[in-house]
Amino acid sequence: MPIAGVVQPDFIEISEELRLRKYDGNHAFALGWYQDEETLMLVDGKNDPYTPERLTNMYEYLNEHGELYFIKIRKDGVFLPIGDVTFWQEDMPIVIGLPEYRGRGIGRKVVEALITRGRQLGYRELFINEIYEWNIGSQKMFEHAGFQKFSKKDEGYCYRIDLSK
Repeated sequence: MPIAGVVQPDFIEISEELRLRKYDGNHAFALGWYQDEETLMLVDGKNDPYTPERLTNMYEYLNEHGELYFIKIRKDGVFLPIGDVTFWQEDMPIVIGLPEYRGRGIGRKVVEALITRGRQLGYRELFINEIYEWNIGSQKMFEHAGFQKFSKKDEGYCYRIDLSK
């Protein structure tokens, strides 16, 4: 189980047009996201495209450490994957893999839904391990959702949110 003693839901419905779907081992469609130069800089801070094996290893790691979901948006009546997010108390890595969906508030809605999940699980705090200094969009998104910077790392900042308020 990704989070000890917790059953991960198959879906988290955010709106009629947006949902999270539990990772099921199928991820070949996401390889293109992790070959895009802009995405790679936002995610890893370098342009080192993923191989299918590296992508599998990443998803297996994330799935072992938290609740891994694909972000899906309804288009023409069908839910299409546009990114991924992993939820656990110590981190919440999120990627909008299709650039045309960035800057549209989707990430913020996903993060807010996962903050709600954290409260439902009784967490008093949630953390973001690191957001790179140059990833201003992610910094603003997490700050808008209520996260605050609390420490500096070599290339970015750590964030936390107090859920007891």
